[in-house]
Amino acid sequence: MDIDPATETEQVDLWQIDRFIASLTSLSERTLEAYRSDLRMFTEWIARMNIADPANLHRTMVRRYVAHLSTRQYAQRSIARKVAAIRRYFKWAIRHGVAETDPTLGVHVSGGTGRLPRVLDRRDLEHLLEPEFDPDEPLWRRRRDDAVLELLYGSGLRVAELCSLDCSSIDLTHQALRVWGKGSKERRVPLGEPASDAVRAWVELRSEAAPPEVGDALFTNERGRRLTPRDVRRILDRRSASPTHPHALRHTYATHLLDGGADLRAVQELLGHSDVATTQRYTHVSKERLTAAYRQSHPRA
Repeated sequence: MDIDPATETEQVDLWQIDRFIASLTSLSERTLEAYRSDLRMFTEWIARMNIADPANLHRTMVRRYVAHLSTRQYAQRSIARKVAAIRRYFKWAIRHGVAETDPTLGVHVSGGTGRLPRVLDRRDLEHLLEPEFDPDEPLWRRRRDDAVLELLYGSGLRVAELCSLDCSSIDLTHQALRVWGKGSKERRVPLGEPASDAVRAWVELRSEAAPPEVGDALFTNERGRRLTPRDVRRILDRRSASPTHPHALRHTYATHLLDGGADLRAVQELLGHSDVATTQRYTHVSKERLTAAYRQSHPRA
């Protein structure tokens, strides 16, 4: 069935997706784009059912949508993510009077087994944290990149958390920083000696890259604006020996803590996880690493 463009525009306005996305201030640009894409896809499918108003949606339609995605051979993990986006949207919609009931209640989708996060090895970390000196690279950029990578690995920050840091977030005297995580939750994270030294060295040269109009932003890009997740990805592309992503440093941070004997609850608090089950996946990574080390090293493995 073809959709009348005017009807589709009216339907999207009723959903107020842009307003919902604007409310998600603690998420990265990449995550926001994923939410937007998932919700657009859902509303376009719902429009084919002649439903223009989210207030008229019921649970059966959400279940039919899940079945539709399954027949299109979407991975279970992808379907679970799309339903999670719809569920979060309706929590917002109810709070703002866009809908009265949540049609996702009672709709359960398994996320599948998922993949174990990749942990960087010693060689990868050395390339990132101790790169060869490049005489053509501006010193301010070298120091900024050092500080960014030391914080991602040394404090396990999410890339969005790192980009949102202000100068006032850092307490070098007590080697700690204040982070605003998911759900606008604040937590205090310790700074290791290398991270403290790297941040201090960057702050000394920050004025060379940060114009007054950027305000209190701790990290800035080449254009003199607050650093973005895309900028951080470019830093890793320049530094890493093999393709990787910012979250791999967070995975490595958590796994190394558990390998070193840290308590699971302490790691949960350091990472800012609301559910300890999210942190527990790193124990599986540690077990895999121990098993691999045993098989490679023990003569009777």
